[in-house]
Amino acid sequence: MSNTNEPVAGHQGPRATATRSADRVRVWDPFVRFFHLALGAAVLIAFLTEDELLGLHTWAGYAALALIGARLLWGLIGPRHARWWDFVCGPRVTLAYLGDVLRGRADRYLGHNPAGAAMVIALLTGVTATAVTGMAVLGAGEFAGPLAPYLRGVSAATAHDLKEVHEFIAYATLFLIPLHVLGVVLASLQHRENLIRGMIDGYKRGASQ
Repeated sequence: MSNTNEPVAGHQGPRATATRSADRVRVWDPFVRFFHLALGAAVLIAFLTEDELLGLHTWAGYAALALIGARLLWGLIGPRHARWWDFVCGPRVTLAYLGDVLRGRADRYLGHNPAGAAMVIALLTGVTATAVTGMAVLGAGEFAGPLAPYLRGVSAATAHDLKEVHEFIAYATLFLIPLHVLGVVLASLQHRENLIRGMIDGYKRGASQ
C-alpha cells in the first residue's frame, strides 16, 4: 500500500510543498469527524451498559459495526486524508517514527502520522472483534442476533468461553484508548498545535506556520 501522507516538517515531500502558503488547511472531512465522535459514543454506551441494559448494549455494538463498515468504504472513496493509502504505513516506518518521537524530532504530518495510523487500525480491529464476539455471546446465550443460527446447541461451557473472549478483547481495546489520547497530547505538545480541536473543526495549521 502506497502512503502519500508526506510530513510537513523535517524532510518536505512534494505534496507538503503545495500547502506551505496556507495558514490553515482543511484536513478532516465532516464524515471522518462524525465517525470519530460517533464511534467513541457507541463504545462508551456499550461499556456503561454492560450486564445492565443488554438491549442498549447490543445495539451500541451494532452501531459500532455499522460505523466501521461505513468508514472502511469511506477509506476507499473519501477525500485524500480519509483514504487508507494516504496514511497506513508498514511496521518499519511506524517504529522509526516512534523512535523519532522519543528523541523529540518526529516529523509533523497533516494527516495521521504513522503512529496514529497504527492506532487507528488497532482500534478498528479491536472494536470489530469486540462486536463480533459480542454477537457470538448473544447467539450462544440468548439465541438471538445474526450469529444465532450458527450457535444453536453449543454447550454452556462454550458459551462461557465466548463471553470470556469477548470481555478480554473488549478490555484490551479499552486499554488502547488512553494510549491514543496520550499520543494525541504528546503530538500536540511536540508540534505546538491542538489536534483535538482539529478533529472537531476539521482544520490544522499549514506548513508555513
